[in-house]
Amino acid sequence: MRFIIVTGLSGAGKTLASHYLEDMGFFCIDNLPPKLMPKFAELCYQSEGKIDQVAVVVDIRGGGFFDDLFDCLDIMQESGYPYEILYLDASDDVLVRRYKESRRIHPMMKEGRVIEGIQLERERLKKLRQKSTNIIDTSNLQPKQLKEIIGELVSDNESSQKKLIISVISFGFKYGMLMDGDMIFDVRFLANPFYIEELKEHTGKEPVIKEYLSMFPETQTFLNKLEDMLEFLIPNYIKEGKNQLVIGIGCTGGVHRSVTIADAIANKLKEHGHHVTQEHRDIHKKR
Repeated sequence: MRFIIVTGLSGAGKTLASHYLEDMGFFCIDNLPPKLMPKFAELCYQSEGKIDQVAVVVDIRGGGFFDDLFDCLDIMQESGYPYEILYLDASDDVLVRRYKESRRIHPMMKEGRVIEGIQLERERLKKLRQKSTNIIDTSNLQPKQLKEIIGELVSDNESSQKKLIISVISFGFKYGMLMDGDMIFDVRFLANPFYIEELKEHTGKEPVIKEYLSMFPETQTFLNKLEDMLEFLIPNYIKEGKNQLVIGIGCTGGVHRSVTIADAIANKLKEHGHHVTQEHRDIHKKR
C-alpha cells in the first residue's frame, strides 16, 4: 500500500503532481479535509488490494480544517497506516509570477498583495515542510521535468528509487542568485569572452566559445576537479536519501562561461550514467 499526502505552497504545482500521480495509477483525491484522512486511509488499507496506490492533496485551502492535520497524522501512525508526504515548493518570485499569469487570488490573501499571502502560507507550512518525506522545488522545472521526478519517486523499481535526479543550471549573478541551488559554483575566474568583440554576441553553447575557453588550462583543471568531487558526493547523497540535486554554475551574465561549463559537466555526468537535466536560465538575456 502506498499512501502519499501531496501538500505544499499554493501555486507550486500540487495539481499537476496529482494529475501525474493519477496517470501513474494512483487513486487521487484533491483538497481532502485532514479529519477525514485517517478514516479514508483505513478504508484503503482494508480494501484487500483493490486500492493499493493513493494520493491525497491536503493544503491551506482547507482553512480551519488544516489545523487538524498533525493530529490526524499522529492517528494514522498510531493505527499502523504508513504514509509519505510529498511537499511542493517554489521561490517567492516564481509564485508571484504564476499568480499574476493565472490571475487567481491567493487563498490566504483574499484582499491585499499576493506576496503577503505567500509569506503567510510559507510560515504556516514550515513545520509540515520539515516533516516531509520528499521536497520538490518547482521554481525552475518544466512540467515534463516535474513528471520525471515524480515518476522516479514513486517507481516500484528499486534501482529507479535510488537514482538521483541532477539538474545542472547556468545563470548570471547580475540577474540574481539561483535560489534553489544545492551547490553553487562561481566560474567568473575564467577568461570572459564578452570582452572580445568577435565573441561577445555568441553564447556558451556555440563551438567558438567552447574552443576559446578550452584554450586555458584552468578550464579543464576546474572541470576535472568538479567531476571528481561530484562523483564522490553523488553516491553519498543517494545513500542519504536525496532525490534531487541542483547544481548551479554562475558567471556574470549567464551567457558565455557558465553555459559552456554547465554543458560540459552535465555531459560528464551523463557519461557516468546519471539522470541529468540541463537549463540555461539567463542565456536569452544577452541582448
